[in-house]
Amino acid sequence: MTEQIAFEGHNALRIEIVTKLEQFMHVMAVRAICYMEDTVFPADQAYDGNDFQCTHIVVYLQDEPIGAVRIRWFKDFAKIERTAFRPRYRDVGYLKALADYVFAHIARKGYSRAITHASPKYARLWRILLGMRKVNKASASYFGEDYIELAKELDVPANAITGDSDVEVLFRTEGAWDVTGRYETAR
Repeated sequence: MTEQIAFEGHNALRIEIVTKLEQFMHVMAVRAICYMEDTVFPADQAYDGNDFQCTHIVVYLQDEPIGAVRIRWFKDFAKIERTAFRPRYRDVGYLKALADYVFAHIARKGYSRAITHASPKYARLWRILLGMRKVNKASASYFGEDYIELAKELDVPANAITGDSDVEVLFRTEGAWDVTGRYETAR
């Protein structure tokens, strides 16, 4: 799961879990374009302390970083944040491919619920395209805009990562749970 061809017929699009500094820099570059320039968020809103306690995912079109998202992990849910695509790559097909990848990753880690907070401008898209539902909860207000909480219930697969997973699996890199580790000893 570390890399995925996003959808049939488009082998130039790939989605990766960030495991290298270069990928992390690509995520930060996409965010700079989308948040600091496009939406004019201040830097301390575009980047925060949560960037070091989460899973980042980057979207490439060929070798060009075009999108990014981060996932934060809580007791019984995962929170999708900072979803961003560079302006010329804002395509519902790319967003859908990324969301499918993110939902599958969250479920594989054993989480049955994903949430996000979206501005009204994007909340409708998350509901219609990605199957999320509005949570009956007060909105949070940032920069004069209300953010709506949306949730999606996920089907956790039988091979979800749990405390009962093989020890070797728990040593493996995030998202590469089915790939034998370089230093694993054959039994």
